[in-house]
Amino acid sequence: MPDNQERFKNVLKQNGLKVTTQRISILEALESRPDKHLTAEEIYECVKENSPDIGLATVYRTIQLLAELNLIDKLNLGDGYVRYEIGHSGANEDSTHHHHHLICLNCGSVLTFQGDLLEALEERIQNALEFEVVDHEVKLFGYCKECREARIEKHNNTNC
Repeated sequence: MPDNQERFKNVLKQNGLKVTTQRISILEALESRPDKHLTAEEIYECVKENSPDIGLATVYRTIQLLAELNLIDKLNLGDGYVRYEIGHSGANEDSTHHHHHLICLNCGSVLTFQGDLLEALEERIQNALEFEVVDHEVKLFGYCKECREARIEKHNNTNC
């Protein structure tokens, strides 16, 4: 991951931050798991594999700082945990601007899908209300394929 390390170093410097191994490790841990939405404890477990001397308090302080600078995004997916993912500013230049979250109400799995489905709405808001939308977050709650199939099966069995 030398390219990522250099990119992360540049991002940290551009935001006036000192480049530390812990900060780079946390950004790498999040970027290498783009479909995961990690808690602070999960980030700690990932980072301590390569940096066994890091403390959980350091991870908490670092993710707070990185979140304040929008290098990582804080997510509340309705499961009682604060989760984190690489932010727009910390993301790879060729990554798409928006991705959205699908949250299964049964098993709690979180799926992401790419695409900015709200561009037309944002443009209408801009034109009608002169309000510039600079970002948005979409969370859709429902049932993943497996849970939906299990619900259908359960429903079919109870109607016999």
